[in-house]
Amino acid sequence: MKSGFCAIVGRANVGKSTLVNQLVGEKVSIVSSKSQTTRHAIRGIITDQRGQIVFVDTPGMHRPKNKLDDFMLERIDESLVDMDVILFMVDISEGIGPGDVFMAKKLPPGVPKFLLLNKIDLIDEKTLFENKEKVHELGDFDGVIAVSAIIPQTVEGLKDLIFEHLPEGPNYYPEDTFTDLSDEMLICEIIREKALHYLDEEIPHGIAVVLDEYKQEEKGLYMFATIIVEKPSHKGIVIGKGGRKLKGIGKAARLELSELFSQPVYLELWVKVKSGWRKSSHYLSEYGYKK
Repeated sequence: MKSGFCAIVGRANVGKSTLVNQLVGEKVSIVSSKSQTTRHAIRGIITDQRGQIVFVDTPGMHRPKNKLDDFMLERIDESLVDMDVILFMVDISEGIGPGDVFMAKKLPPGVPKFLLLNKIDLIDEKTLFENKEKVHELGDFDGVIAVSAIIPQTVEGLKDLIFEHLPEGPNYYPEDTFTDLSDEMLICEIIREKALHYLDEEIPHGIAVVLDEYKQEEKGLYMFATIIVEKPSHKGIVIGKGGRKLKGIGKAARLELSELFSQPVYLELWVKVKSGWRKSSHYLSEYGYKK
């Protein structure tokens, strides 16, 4: 039996969370087109007859502007410690940029590292070849693999590759576990994902979701949650005209949560303004961003 940890790292929006979900076969990390969607180091777990891989999905590398950004960058640094395998992902459709080079320099020596050229479905072979010419700028890797995280056939061999480089050892988690996230955090993350899909570009970085109450009743699960925003004007945008946007967020979250928990879900959402919460250690801790 083999078991170990595999970190998936790279800049924001290169497809790390999509890949983790694809490899695990379950919704582990939320996904959106907005950058900095992933804020925690989230673990997705697969177990089969060979053993267990614990994938660590990390926030995307970006320039810090507040304490929340600092928190996310610390999660990246932590995820690179004591890993058995590292998958470094770039968006090859955009080419190799300075951010990729900067991030690649942070990778620790002595660990099997593989470079994933993601989003090959967005470019032709000529462009792929031209962009691959710049791969040497990122340093030395044990292998370079072109993939599309949204196409299962292109990532099928990754699990075999990772198992080859894992040490022998017992499983870290029970066989039926696919993530280490608590139900409460999963609920908050799913609500936040739906909000990201509904909100404008300038708002998503400034929202958080807090689960106020969560209880099992005879008719189903009852959930009461608050969407935190930084400005009064953002509150109006989240609620929308006649409350339509907030209702849309709630409906989309209810549908996914009902499927996740295999029972009816009753969800009520509120919106509160907490000015500058991303700069406050107190609020970060209160909203679940703890070291």
